[in-house]
Amino acid sequence: MADNNQNQQKNTQDLNQLLKVRREKLKDLQDNGIDPFEITKYDVTAKAGVIKEQFEEYEGKDVSIAGRMMQKRVMGKASFGNVQDLSGNIQIYVSRDAIGEDAYKLFKRMDIGDIVGVEGRVFLTQKGEKSIHATKVTLLSKSLQVLPEKFHGLTNTDLRYRQRYVDLIMNPDVKDTFVKRSKIISTIRKYLDGQGFIEVETPMLVANAGGAAARPFETHFNALDENFKLRISLELYLKRLIVGGLERVYEIGRVFRNEGLDTRHNPEFTLMELYQAYTDYNGMMDLTENLYRYVAQEVLGTTQITYNGIEMDLGKPFERLTMVDAVKKYADVDFHSIHTLEEAREAAKEKGVEFEEIHKKGDILNLFFEAFVEEHLIQPTFIMDHPIEISPLTKKKPDNPEYVERFEFFMNGWEMANAYSELNDPIDQRERFKAQEELLAQGNEEANTTDEDFLNALEIGMPPTGGIGFGIDRMCMLLTDAAAIRDVLLFPTMKSLDK
Repeated sequence: MADNNQNQQKNTQDLNQLLKVRREKLKDLQDNGIDPFEITKYDVTAKAGVIKEQFEEYEGKDVSIAGRMMQKRVMGKASFGNVQDLSGNIQIYVSRDAIGEDAYKLFKRMDIGDIVGVEGRVFLTQKGEKSIHATKVTLLSKSLQVLPEKFHGLTNTDLRYRQRYVDLIMNPDVKDTFVKRSKIISTIRKYLDGQGFIEVETPMLVANAGGAAARPFETHFNALDENFKLRISLELYLKRLIVGGLERVYEIGRVFRNEGLDTRHNPEFTLMELYQAYTDYNGMMDLTENLYRYVAQEVLGTTQITYNGIEMDLGKPFERLTMVDAVKKYADVDFHSIHTLEEAREAAKEKGVEFEEIHKKGDILNLFFEAFVEEHLIQPTFIMDHPIEISPLTKKKPDNPEYVERFEFFMNGWEMANAYSELNDPIDQRERFKAQEELLAQGNEEANTTDEDFLNALEIGMPPTGGIGFGIDRMCMLLTDAAAIRDVLLFPTMKSLDK
């Protein structure tokens, strides 16, 4: 233990000395009339990765690149470095004869992590390395911190999430994940825009946080001296727009749920919801299947994806099962023959499914589904026709009012999307809200409260409508093979270091 403490103390002293040297270098530069922080622009004519990919086109041509110095080897009158930009990295060859003695002295004093601009000619070294023979190197910004050691990189998971900027510098695969995330979202937009949808924005600060079963964050608006909540869903405002005649709308935005942290949950996350007039949940199933297939093909170039070693096929028709049939298939319990709450409780006791006194028959069916079915839904699967007790905003099935026209989309055992034939009966909706208020009074902090303005909108008249919500972060996890939701959030929620 004493040796470890001594090593840590020595490492801290060494680091402090390195940081001190970097600041001294900056001061020396500034004292000699060179202040990298005064430079306001630099003309870039090429990207490192593109030069290497299209080398035959660039060989022998003069280029100007800019990026971060990731490696440097000083060898007397000539030196090598490696400069990294968004597209990749490339070797630079810097000789005293090519850039001049004073400029070469300055280059030798540059540090790993410094931002530099390099002008020079593209060539191939004797060892076959695609490189730039520099004619000018400009220090664009001085790095006063020390990057992690290049061979081990930044491996501390907690530190990676807290200092994502360093993570992006040191780990190319992390950068690739977030480039893909951006492309996933832009591809979703491209698909929906092509289907005639309009992208809209709705409030984040709301008086009534409805549209999902979740506990909201609360805040206070000083100017009005009123309490507000952060939205937990996009649903109720988007449906108001359907009432207003915007027949196809979608929104991609942050929502906030006051819940725990785990590999699939972050208190703020990206949700995409869309609503389409004159269709139902069957139309939403078709849209979901086509959208997922399109995004995978556009972003990955294939509809065959692999997550954590498991192959999933988005090219085949997605399986469609009712919740009752899924429970019968995987738990061997047939809720078609269970007609009363008492019968449902007896079935739960026989199978070891725990339930509470407030749970009704439909709640118990859902508990069976969670306990026995979800883990088996690896390939793309739609689970349809949920019990009414867990679906307060959904149209009843005309032939069986105990169930509603709702589906959840599953892959890898995860819920990826949730869709309804939207309830547009304001009288029925008021009764559903009333039932939610009763649950709230019984202590369920995730229950909805009555939204009078939304009810007024329904009374104005909403056409038959299909709606769906997609978890964008989980979609990104699957398509980038990311182990945890924090790996696809640039800045995930973290516990304060002083706690």
